[in-house]
Amino acid sequence: MVPLKRQSKFTQRLRLSCSKLLKKLHFNKDYATDDYSFLCRLDMGSLAVETEDVSSDIYLSLGLKELDKGVGVPRVLSLVSSLLERSVQRNETLLEANHIKDVVTVFHGLRAPTLSVRKYIDRIFKYSGCSPSCFVVAHIYVDRFIQHTEIKLTSLNVHRLLITSIMLAAKFIDDAFYNNAYYAKVGGVNTSELNRLEMSFLFGIDFRLQVSVDTFGRYCRQLEKEAAETLQIERPMQACRIKESWSNKDDPTCASTIAR
Repeated sequence: MVPLKRQSKFTQRLRLSCSKLLKKLHFNKDYATDDYSFLCRLDMGSLAVETEDVSSDIYLSLGLKELDKGVGVPRVLSLVSSLLERSVQRNETLLEANHIKDVVTVFHGLRAPTLSVRKYIDRIFKYSGCSPSCFVVAHIYVDRFIQHTEIKLTSLNVHRLLITSIMLAAKFIDDAFYNNAYYAKVGGVNTSELNRLEMSFLFGIDFRLQVSVDTFGRYCRQLEKEAAETLQIERPMQACRIKESWSNKDDPTCASTIAR
């Protein structure tokens, strides 16, 4: 991970000049190759690999250290996607129940994509080659964006917010990253649109790309807690389904559990 001082200077450069920001973050043909090879290499590693403040058990549980070992799909992907999907469901239910119109932004599509949040995140991970830590950082960025704007996370904007935040996270914390043109293909948008989304997102979070170790650790623990709570709900429901396969008789215990 880059020293804190260097990250601070990087953030200051973003604030000082939009032209420098575009040159730093956006597609630059002088560095491009036909196969969209990595544009830039920074002295920045995965937050999970370099920090020690958060328990190694949590990192291993989330799969933040599994990439180098070549062990499957990191668990953090399913946890982040589940958290976002539940947030989308809650917001859309709230908007519909109260007859509230959501604030339309550049991140809103005319209709919701057919690809689920989970499959979309899996696709980004598969083709971007970014570190698993990027998905935690992207989750932090999305939270910051929502807190500083009036929009609600819905099925119309969650995909564009994801591709933009994950791309920015990869640029800021990974040793290497692909350019905007490549991420646009992965995310299913055109390059000019992704460029606009990136700028809008950066202004939406007030260019606050820096993520402290404490903040990163807190979000990791939150994801682990969400996973534990979900497991507690799923286990009794699974037990009820097993009982139903044994007997067709009603089980009051199962009925009350499912009702919850």
